[in-house]
Amino acid sequence: MSQKKLLLSFSDLVKQRHSVRKYKIDYKIPKEDLHEILEMAHTAPSAWNLQHWRVIVIQDSTRKEALISIANGQQQVADASAVFVILGDLEANLTAEAVYRPLVDDGFMSGETYAHILKDINQVYETQKAKARDDAFLNTSLFAMQLMLAAKSKGYDTGPIGGFQADRLIDFLHIPKRFIPILMIPIGVSGKQVHPTVRLPLEEILINESF
Repeated sequence: MSQKKLLLSFSDLVKQRHSVRKYKIDYKIPKEDLHEILEMAHTAPSAWNLQHWRVIVIQDSTRKEALISIANGQQQVADASAVFVILGDLEANLTAEAVYRPLVDDGFMSGETYAHILKDINQVYETQKAKARDDAFLNTSLFAMQLMLAAKSKGYDTGPIGGFQADRLIDFLHIPKRFIPILMIPIGVSGKQVHPTVRLPLEEILINESF
């Protein structure tokens, strides 16, 4: 059964989203809910609209159990209903044609502009490997945050995990060299009340105009 949708304002939504580590075991999220969450997350912005993210969805209990040691003993990857393995595309320029060609075909972009954009994108990816990696992390992180908010809007909880053994995860899931693991995000229904977290005062993080 699908979780009841939460009728929350955006302000309430961001305030009620917390990183959860304890989940109700054996709760199964309906496929349509997972798809809707991913569709909402997929509207996230990205440089050149290259959509640098890819997502592996793991629901099989045996696979989730195997993730525990890869996630350095974090039990929530097994207890959660599913785990999103979020990947960044190191060769996102290869998607440029699929993103921009339809705009030319539909008359929204000239062939000249199309050729210019593809040339610029490919030049950056061929000459600035560090930027390609940075873009994979930056843009995929925008997607990941939007995914967690989308999950909360559907009544589900999440908790991003950055502490995992990337090399082992790559081997376990046969991840191609083109993609780099960014985050693991368990999703499910919280099995324990989450305690409040401490946030620094706004004055400590806000710099007006310049240091």
